[in-house]
Amino acid sequence: MRVVICRIHLKLRDIEFRATFDGVYDYAVRILCTYKRTSIRAYYRLKLLLFPGAKTTWSEKIEFIKMKSYRPIPVYRVLDRQGNVINPAEDPKLPEDIVIKMYKSMSLLNNVDKILYESQRQGRISFYMTNYGEEASHIGSAAALNNEDIIYGQYREVGVLIWRGFTLQQLVDQCYGNKDDIGKGRQMPVHYGSKELNFITISSPLSTQMPQAVGSAYTLKNTNQVVVCYFGEGAASEGDAHAAFNFAATLDCPVVLFCRNNGYAISTPIKEQYKGDGIAARGPSYGIHTLRVDGNDVFAVYNATKLAKEYAIKENKPLEIIPHQMIVLPTDLPSEIKQWTTNDYPVMKLRYYIEKRGLWDEDKEKEWMKKSRNDILNAFNAGEKKLKPKWTEMFNDVYKDIPSNILKQQDYMNKHAPYNKYYYSDLGSNPDTG
Repeated sequence: MRVVICRIHLKLRDIEFRATFDGVYDYAVRILCTYKRTSIRAYYRLKLLLFPGAKTTWSEKIEFIKMKSYRPIPVYRVLDRQGNVINPAEDPKLPEDIVIKMYKSMSLLNNVDKILYESQRQGRISFYMTNYGEEASHIGSAAALNNEDIIYGQYREVGVLIWRGFTLQQLVDQCYGNKDDIGKGRQMPVHYGSKELNFITISSPLSTQMPQAVGSAYTLKNTNQVVVCYFGEGAASEGDAHAAFNFAATLDCPVVLFCRNNGYAISTPIKEQYKGDGIAARGPSYGIHTLRVDGNDVFAVYNATKLAKEYAIKENKPLEIIPHQMIVLPTDLPSEIKQWTTNDYPVMKLRYYIEKRGLWDEDKEKEWMKKSRNDILNAFNAGEKKLKPKWTEMFNDVYKDIPSNILKQQDYMNKHAPYNKYYYSDLGSNPDTG
């Protein structure tokens, strides 16, 4: 039986490429499906072979496919706004210590933002971007991964680093670009990176990390590791995003494409960026399995990321997660989402949950907030007093053999620096502290 089907199928493929009308093709398919144990599914599978560029069927009715032709992709959630588990079967049932670590990491991140944002406003550091409203997306996804999984971030994923063990002092040192900064003062503030924690150093241009992440994932096939690439819906408007989606799908890369959609990018609302069913709808269009998740629900993000990782490793295929969350932007908060800051704030939602489980109370809250704030201030004060890196560092770690034009610049700096000791920490005092 199988031999007969194969022979007919081969003949059918000849007809497919030679026939000038569809009747011959359809007749051949129907002949094949008259054999016993040949299902209707086989009939339609063969029908789909007619057009190499699309997997589809015939229609004798002409009509547009519109946005309203299908239902929007639903948003997955576990908790309601009061911190109640809606469906007990979706409760990840995490150990108490993990849940408390989640809450402490989320609230710590919020306190880090408050202090460093104010320091930027005071001119003590040159740049800062807050993570307010994205705490659940950071911690929920980080908790579902391990430190061997590679992270490509954008700007607002410092919570992932905190979960992995990046210290407060390392955060502050990076923002100050002092002598203990892992990046040796070469990056803008909040452009973190850690080889030890498999967190690729952040770069300023939008979306450049996306095709890079897909390329990294391609090398990790069959290794039980995944790459997670974070990006915003604004970055999804860049050409690099589309290249990454297509390469991830066609090359079957174990990558989780994690789009944080707050609806406003930095200051551009989605109505000016795209139409249709958001970023999530692009996933199936590229052949990528997709989940749309409540980004204010740490358990929903955890479950989605865990499932995505399992799928990516098992199938060696990409998966897209689109968490929707509220966020305070560098500009004024849009009026239509102001209610989210009180009704759907991710840190408060988790706090309601742990309080109802008897794991947290007001006394513990006060004690933790005091400790976390003191820890941040201690790191902040220490980082501010540290000297800047030696100026010679800007010539290191770039070229194996330094080109002649760079050597000339280095020679010029050697002559210039002694006459400007005030500005170079290895020759005089720290210009930031006097």
